[in-house]
Amino acid sequence: MTNTQEKTNNIEERIQEEIQEARNVCDISGSNSAECAAAWDAVEELQAEASHQRQTKPKNSLEQYCDANPEADECRMYDD
Repeated sequence: MTNTQEKTNNIEERIQEEIQEARNVCDISGSNSAECAAAWDAVEELQAEASHQRQTKPKNSLEQYCDANPEADECRMYDD
């Protein structure tokens, strides 16, 4: 499993936990309460982060090499 997949799995677990927590908060304080709204906001933020992580393209081997060796000839950037 890649690092990105591990992060995605971890955030999906956190989303499920936050959904359960939001349901519990809303059951206790009422569905129109500020606490309920805040709990669902937390869920939405995690879902947005998960979406962002899925859109991030993993680096190819040259990009990884250049990150580790920025002075290498292959990694030089030239202005036009």
